[in-house]
Amino acid sequence: MTLFDVYPINNIAIERAEGSYVWDDEGNIYLDMYGGHAVISIGHTHPHYVARLQHQLHKIGFYSNSIEIPIQKELAKKLGEISGKEDYQLFMCNSGAEANENALKLASFYNGRKKVVSFTKAFHGRTSLAVAVTDNPNIVAPINETDNVKFLPFNDEVALANYFEHYGNDISSVIVEGIQGVGGIREASKSFLQLIRTLCTKYNAVYIADSVQCGYGRTGQFFAHDYAGIQADIYSMAKGMGNGFPVGGILIAPHIQPKHFMLGTTFGGNHLACAAALAVLEVMEQENLLMNAKHMGDYIQEGLKKFTQIKELRGRGLMIGIEMPEEWAHVKKDLLYKYKIFTGEAKPNTIRLLPALNISKKEADLFLDSFATILNA
Repeated sequence: MTLFDVYPINNIAIERAEGSYVWDDEGNIYLDMYGGHAVISIGHTHPHYVARLQHQLHKIGFYSNSIEIPIQKELAKKLGEISGKEDYQLFMCNSGAEANENALKLASFYNGRKKVVSFTKAFHGRTSLAVAVTDNPNIVAPINETDNVKFLPFNDEVALANYFEHYGNDISSVIVEGIQGVGGIREASKSFLQLIRTLCTKYNAVYIADSVQCGYGRTGQFFAHDYAGIQADIYSMAKGMGNGFPVGGILIAPHIQPKHFMLGTTFGGNHLACAAALAVLEVMEQENLLMNAKHMGDYIQEGLKKFTQIKELRGRGLMIGIEMPEEWAHVKKDLLYKYKIFTGEAKPNTIRLLPALNISKKEADLFLDSFATILNA
């Protein structure tokens, strides 16, 4: 049997990791400035995280949601405290796509409507509803195509207001990333997010804040949408939520009421997943990682502003996009193969930085120095 070949991969086999570093099977050390798509939030193999998982696994790793699972309630309490959403409700699942899938479904249950507003360059996942609201025809299979989704220009307030004026009573939800990740680290403006909130309230539509990549402290606030001073109806989460363990979830505003069997999951919220998610929150709290994300994000951006070769610098906190001119498209590859630094990309020429939230000045300087050497060569 062979693997189903859907991933273009680098010929590097990572077998060990610690903090912001990983080692390959030949003993080479790499600086990880990408965290496997923003997944590694508190650093690889953090001692508290490892101990939390080991302790839980020696007790019980899994049982279904047909029984009381007290650690779920412990997680919900801690998550409410740190996120500032203590009056919200938590539903747990296993991935970002699943989180958005459930958010869209729940919105439709809530108001009985079908139409969804999404935006150009959006990425919300690969499952049926999530991929239908993703602006990439290459990953939308014919069975996923639907007339229920309307893509509007990102950050275009006039287009949004006009669409609501004509179709507001048919709109079930608006789904938006606070900062688009796959779309190139493009930030939603404060006024755009505030307008979404105003229109959703006026027409009883559901504001879904996709925080799968841009949330969980990455911007220096718990959710990227928080900087607009508004409250969404549903927040979707995953990626950094489990620091590598598959954990996802949605936070649901109190006016959206549950009923039995409207949502469900086999693995979501299992004992081991909750232990991983609690470990992440505990480390974030103990090490003040929201402040560190803001501080180090500002530090890296200030360092990058010195390079005149950069076409555009975007992002906030530790979610940074470096758009390079076409003639510098080789920089990401050089960082990996010449300087052993993992970064991400957004096509065609944007380098994405999504390091662990506890990255230090030492690692930031290592990246900046290597970046400078490439550009000044």
